[in-house]
Amino acid sequence: MLVGMSAAQHIRKKDGLAAVGPRLRDLRRRHGLTLAALAEQTGINESTLSRLEGGSRKPTLEMLLPLAEVYAVPLDELVGAPRTGDPRIHLKPVVRDGMTYVPLSRPGGVQAHKLLIPPRPGTEPQLSTHEGFEWVYVLAGRLRLLLGEERVILKPGEAAEFNTHVPHWLGPDDDRTVELLILFGTQGERAHLKARTT
Repeated sequence: MLVGMSAAQHIRKKDGLAAVGPRLRDLRRRHGLTLAALAEQTGINESTLSRLEGGSRKPTLEMLLPLAEVYAVPLDELVGAPRTGDPRIHLKPVVRDGMTYVPLSRPGGVQAHKLLIPPRPGTEPQLSTHEGFEWVYVLAGRLRLLLGEERVILKPGEAAEFNTHVPHWLGPDDDRTVELLILFGTQGERAHLKARTT
């Protein structure tokens, strides 16, 4: 007989710990990291990381904290703890290429961000491509969307969706900052927000 914990609780705890390894592997792959790169960023050797992901090594707090930091996720998410308490998402804006991304969803799956793009006088649009699909909705300002050979102007309340394999560029159509809601999958998130090699 288990003291202080029911058999069901014990099984849930054991199942929860068993799920940590696959969750860590999935996060590493979604971030496009090798075990060697992750080892360099966390200070945890490759062998230990491999055993953690394979489930043959039990995670400790000392291991999980640097992993949570690299993946930019709460510790609760790494271990699959049930969400309790405050349901709010704590917004941490990211500035990339002069644009401000404000996350509106938790990591994993399709990502929702508020995006603010200021005018950049004298800057020529640089079209880019990457894996994925994007959906944008204009909140304020006028958005100029270049999509291959096509040029589209969207006003507040208008939306567009497109395959990001097509060369594209987003920016204001005038001298005001344009505010958007943008949805993209993990490939799009990597292309827009993840660290690049320098």
